[in-house]
Amino acid sequence: MYFINYRSSLINSNLFINSIRRDRSILKTINGGVWDLPSPKNISYWWGFGSLLGLFLVIQILTGLFLAMHYVSDLNVAFQSVDSISREVEFGWLIRSAHANGASAFFLFLYLHIGRGIYYGSYLYSHTWNTGVVIYILSMAAAFLGYVLPWGQMSYWGATVITNFFSTVPYIGIDLVKWIWGGFAVGYPTLTRFFSLHYLLPFVIIAFILIHLVFLHDTGSNNPLGLNSSGDKVPFHPYFTIKDLFGYSIVLFLFFLTVIFIPDYFGDPENFIEANPLVTPIHIQPEWYFLPAYAILRAIPNKLGGVIALLMSILVLFLFPLISSSCNRGYFYSTLHQILFWFWVFDILVLLWIGARPVEEPYVTIGGISTVLYFSFFLLTPILGWVNNILNKNNING
Repeated sequence: MYFINYRSSLINSNLFINSIRRDRSILKTINGGVWDLPSPKNISYWWGFGSLLGLFLVIQILTGLFLAMHYVSDLNVAFQSVDSISREVEFGWLIRSAHANGASAFFLFLYLHIGRGIYYGSYLYSHTWNTGVVIYILSMAAAFLGYVLPWGQMSYWGATVITNFFSTVPYIGIDLVKWIWGGFAVGYPTLTRFFSLHYLLPFVIIAFILIHLVFLHDTGSNNPLGLNSSGDKVPFHPYFTIKDLFGYSIVLFLFFLTVIFIPDYFGDPENFIEANPLVTPIHIQPEWYFLPAYAILRAIPNKLGGVIALLMSILVLFLFPLISSSCNRGYFYSTLHQILFWFWVFDILVLLWIGARPVEEPYVTIGGISTVLYFSFFLLTPILGWVNNILNKNNING
């Protein structure tokens, strides 16, 4: 009798929760956008990188808020305040390591997320794709600003080199650099501004993520087959929440292994030396997730040309919805497109390696060739699309 009463009360409570979840306006919106969101039943773990990005964005914001409580954006004590966080604040070393390595994890999954979108043709949902590219650009800006804050040697000289590129802007370049610096060199105003913007940008990124999700829920998720799966969907919960939680457990386990046992593996040793404007490091390089773009920048001998190539290497992602000419969605069904895609991925890995090499031969030549191949991908994609359409038409007629 007790078991029957308990079971009936449990059923009634579940019905009550479900009625609230579906009837209240705000909860109904959240429920339709997350809990009961219709999702293609054949999407794989490659579709879990978006939720992993959300997880690491939360980690970055929470750890960043704790770090901001102890960080001092003063030119004279910024480096010491970061050192104090690691040595004197309780679990400060863990929070700082999680924040630094969280940026690496965020960009790793961001690149995998973009690569999956290209391979399976998610860029055909142009609004969703374009807002995602904007998020990528804002994330790069936030990461660069955050890299300057520890005020080590690589932070200072990285800020000096990168901000100097704005001097290539015709007519207003020099004044623009002085305005960014707040003076005639990277100094106290620069650090204060970078800290303020680095604190603000994650919340701007959240706003664009919400827009990104609105477009995603409006068009629906893509799937590996690239087919219209309107009649073959299941609720997001519990089918994909369980899958995401499984991915979270594996990724977080590996992440905290890195944070605890090799926290400085992805850092540059030069950045453990306080910034000194009178001593230039032998080799200035950014974090690993900027190295492909940095290699493209260095591949062009002309300063203005290098800046334009750097910007185009990122902005060219907006072209994917426009250059897609194949009758098939993405690169999954075309052998020619698959060969081109994986060759492009290999070329990006070469650029990543070149970005960490000194500016000397043969790295200069390899970097120049890899840059040409990087941009050739966007020229060959529509051509291969037309070839693929002709082959498919001939196969149908044959």
